[in-house]
Amino acid sequence: MGHRWSRLLVFLLAAVILSAAGIGQVKEAGRFGRLQEDTVKTGAFRRQTLDDGMQGMIRDMEDPGELLGIYWLETGFGEQPFSGNCTEQAFESMGRSWKRRPYWNVYAEACRAIWDDLVYFPIPVSKDGEAEEISFVDSWMYERNYGGTRGHEGTDIMAGENVRGYYPVVSMTDGYVTHKGWLEQGGYRLGITAPGGAYFYYAHLDSYAEIEEGDPVKAGDLLGFMGDTGYSKKEGTMGMFPVHLHVGIYLIHDGEEISVNPYQPLKYLENRRIECVYGRKN
Repeated sequence: MGHRWSRLLVFLLAAVILSAAGIGQVKEAGRFGRLQEDTVKTGAFRRQTLDDGMQGMIRDMEDPGELLGIYWLETGFGEQPFSGNCTEQAFESMGRSWKRRPYWNVYAEACRAIWDDLVYFPIPVSKDGEAEEISFVDSWMYERNYGGTRGHEGTDIMAGENVRGYYPVVSMTDGYVTHKGWLEQGGYRLGITAPGGAYFYYAHLDSYAEIEEGDPVKAGDLLGFMGDTGYSKKEGTMGMFPVHLHVGIYLIHDGEEISVNPYQPLKYLENRRIECVYGRKN
């Protein structure tokens, strides 16, 4: 009888251990399942969710993109609290397991393309010493209705004073001018392709600097002035909305254009504003 109970207890203990191991393996498989071939196309990745603690940590890093890539995978793209230590050494340790996974290189390249080329906030401060007010909020996928109901794929930097042609717009990155000209929704716009391959889109401009398609651009170079152009097939249409700069960030993945939320990259840059000569208010 005693031997029978002993065997039963051993069996139950083994079952509990195996069950716990199985649950751990399932959880681990689910965690690693966050990294797939098309992860960068998912809404979770494109939202670029980030808390203030991580913003502070990446502030002076040379490669914020890789660290953020690990952070998003570990937290289910911001859906779960981060349980690790916020140190570079901790992220290096966590990154070792992810870097062995399929699709890591493509995923990390996308993260770096968004973050590692960022240098300056697109609206400078005035050389006259005036702190011109601007504001922006996270309006990612807010409803827009011009041309049909759609989600807002960008961030609007609103002018403190509703004056077109006053606020200068500078490039956030190095790169090349890929597109210049009128778009029905974007009005006068410029598209800059940065070294890492991300496409930075500046829309509703009032006017352009002396810049043409194909020209090289350095971060901080003047692109033009903030305006209120667009929402019309007729080139030059103004005044359909308040003066602001629409910023968009796009990736190309398997030949498909993918928009990502610029709000957190702009928060990352908001204290990196160069000085520039403002336009006239009249």
